[in-house]
Amino acid sequence: MEAHPLTILAIETSCDDTAAAVVCGNDVLSNVVSSQDVHNLYGGIVPELASREHVQGIGPIVRAALSDASRTMEQIDAIAVTYGPGLAGSLLVGAHMAKGLAIRYQKPVIPVHHIEAHLYSGYLEHPDLPYPSICLVVSGGHTSIFRIDSPTSYRILGSTRDDAAGEAFDKIAKLIGLGYPGGPHVDRLARAGNPLRFTFPRGLRDTHDDDFSFSGLKTSVRREVERLRLLDGTSLPIEDICASAQRAIVDILVAKTMAAADREGVRAVVIAGGVSANSELRSHMQAEADKRSMAFVAPRMDYCVDNAAMIGFVAALRVQRTMCTLENFPPTFTISPRALRADVTA
Repeated sequence: MEAHPLTILAIETSCDDTAAAVVCGNDVLSNVVSSQDVHNLYGGIVPELASREHVQGIGPIVRAALSDASRTMEQIDAIAVTYGPGLAGSLLVGAHMAKGLAIRYQKPVIPVHHIEAHLYSGYLEHPDLPYPSICLVVSGGHTSIFRIDSPTSYRILGSTRDDAAGEAFDKIAKLIGLGYPGGPHVDRLARAGNPLRFTFPRGLRDTHDDDFSFSGLKTSVRREVERLRLLDGTSLPIEDICASAQRAIVDILVAKTMAAADREGVRAVVIAGGVSANSELRSHMQAEADKRSMAFVAPRMDYCVDNAAMIGFVAALRVQRTMCTLENFPPTFTISPRALRADVTA
């Protein structure tokens, strides 16, 4: 007899988004995300402010997720929570909320790795997506390529040697006076620009490994901006800079991902993380996948950003693929500093 799918309350507070969701198997009953606007004043995330915002927001967000799902805590089978990587203070807010609920309602808590959740987010909406697949996880803090062999097996193939693609978008946006986060602003303005006006470097694009580098691109954009300002005061061809820089970033991401897909002989390609919302990245990756007759998945916008639905989904996968019961999960757990700094492990 098939086991009844678990109803999981999931909590995500790894960075600057306070999120909670209720997931039952592959069904997302609710998914509430609150982004912190306070960081816009500083052009980047201030960890202490992020922690304080999480403290104020976590209670109402959890209640909203339960309300939207028409569930009470008594109807929840388990609590899933992000344990890392991320900002230590932010992670602790989510962990303490999860542990408090676990103690109050005697529910088991399932810790979930943030990057693993992004990794499987393509399978949340597309459970029939074939294995093996290549997944590009690309965000403000991470740019890595993984091979996913099954719900129980994956391995990292390559990662950035310096900056993440999302960080490059943010720094470029800041250079030309755009808001934070920079990616959406650059994407919007790039549509009106000429991507061929400036030739920015494609670091490591043609190497025989799966690593990335974006520090040289950022430096090149900065020098070009400085040169243009010396020539023409404060006037900048912002749309052309955005289009040219975005084209360089997308070229690198697509070339490295598809090279890995070709070499590994996979049947599907997935992109995940905040930068996977970029319109040019989606269209170029789709075109390359179509040339190879590969399946291609980019999660919908709600699942590209940090969210709790993917946390709950991976927690459910973990229970299904291990013991198919919650008996071996303790009612509470402790998050150590080592766990907060954990790297991705299979």
